[in-house]
Amino acid sequence: MLTEPLPTTLDIRKAAARGVSISGVLKPLELQRFRALLAADDGVIEAFLAFSKDDEGRFLIEVTTDAQVIVTCQRCLDPMPTRLQTSHVLAVVWSDEQARNLPRHLEPLILEEEAGELWELVEDELVLGLPPYNYHERKDCNEVLVDLAAAEPEMAPEEERPNPFDVLAQLKPSEKNQE
Repeated sequence: MLTEPLPTTLDIRKAAARGVSISGVLKPLELQRFRALLAADDGVIEAFLAFSKDDEGRFLIEVTTDAQVIVTCQRCLDPMPTRLQTSHVLAVVWSDEQARNLPRHLEPLILEEEAGELWELVEDELVLGLPPYNYHERKDCNEVLVDLAAAEPEMAPEEERPNPFDVLAQLKPSEKNQE
């Protein structure tokens, strides 16, 4: 298990030219957008980034994450631990035009500067890799659902309310008045 914190920024071009690999640990509290999707602040996020250049001179980053975090079960709404693993190869580009010209197997990472924000990169990967719905199969979770489905709400007996159209019946000419 990794123990060193992940650096926040790195010069992507230099790292790719040298073939640098970096790994480190983050906590959910350090990634605010990702933290907002979790049920608790507990957890550990391990990140591994390998920088390289391909045969065509593109700067590549292979981002691999392994996160142990707490999410909310969408079935019973209780917190549950989950493991989230992601792995993607990103090609660094500096414009939308360059991004459109990438091969399909590469995902673009558009940078405005040579220094890249590694924490943001890891956070983006985690946000995109998080399943939209999380469920656990604990017996307690299923029992809560069975109890909710079986419980019939108690209905109060309805009172006899006057019909609002009774007033109209009084205005209607009766048969006696017509003769």
